[in-house]
Amino acid sequence: MVAMQAEQCEGFDLIGDVHGCGTALVALLEKLGYRQEQGVYRHPRRLAIFLGDLIDRGPRIRLTLRVVRRMVEAGAARVVMGNHEAYALRHCLDERGEAVAPREPRSARILHETLAQFRGREHEWRDHLRWFLQMPLCLEYARCRVVHACWDEALLRPFLQQYPDGRIDHRFLAAARHAGTFEQRLLDRVTRGVHLPLPRGRAIRSRDGSVRHTFRVHFWAVDPVTYGDIVFQPDPLPRDLESRRLSEHERRRLVHYAAGERPLFIGHYWCEGVPALPTANIACLDYSAVRCGRLVAYRFDGHSGLSADRLVWLSLADSDPDTEKNRPIRNSVGNF
Repeated sequence: MVAMQAEQCEGFDLIGDVHGCGTALVALLEKLGYRQEQGVYRHPRRLAIFLGDLIDRGPRIRLTLRVVRRMVEAGAARVVMGNHEAYALRHCLDERGEAVAPREPRSARILHETLAQFRGREHEWRDHLRWFLQMPLCLEYARCRVVHACWDEALLRPFLQQYPDGRIDHRFLAAARHAGTFEQRLLDRVTRGVHLPLPRGRAIRSRDGSVRHTFRVHFWAVDPVTYGDIVFQPDPLPRDLESRRLSEHERRRLVHYAAGERPLFIGHYWCEGVPALPTANIACLDYSAVRCGRLVAYRFDGHSGLSADRLVWLSLADSDPDTEKNRPIRNSVGNF
């Protein structure tokens, strides 16, 4: 079947971070009207766009990659790189394009579930790593933009002038392994967003047990004054830091995506609760599916003002993601 071009389709179905919840992904695609034809999920009039972070944490990572990659290679979908794919590239792919074992304990911990599910299938894993390198860092269309974590125009515009298709190469990846390079700053910004350090001696203990000395911030506040105006993560700041005023140095580190810009779709931020829109032109579609949250999609038809009525999701709240393979998924679908 001929690949569908973005300009020819009726609309996009943008899908947030899957993180190996492959069974839920198949269920969501079917709810959205995609049907499997010759091993590929397709829609007769629409394209799926995946927002990255396909791997790590979940029980069906190989299924997730198989479904998404077949769709992308058949022209039935697009995908952008997430921070977990970028992390795997930095720590598991060498300069010759060969798969290597992660050397640092932290890397081994983050990639543990993915590597465990590919144990004995190293050739398959190496092939997927090479495919990750083909994922664009962003997608830019006449009516919308797509990036995993943060659209930073000042960094992305010179990058896109050099890499018009948004895809990096081995040279870029090698440079991105060194702190402070343009390549490292760009890859970190678009896949991980902006992080601000906490005051010296302060830390946040996340619900997953990790201790963090920075916090994630969003990029749409018009004139932020305090930490509480920009924090965007499920782990709350210590109460006394919510009202802490931003310094001028901290304000200069922030990025702003204006209300007049074209609609932007992101993932990454582990939102919770009933899916909603942070602004009229930004949709965050990561609702912590692998943590018994929701796998969320947005049905975009080219409209300038986004609407929560177009969010569609599956709830995994009654299914432990570690035993997803043993339990039926209870579906909950938002309004089309």
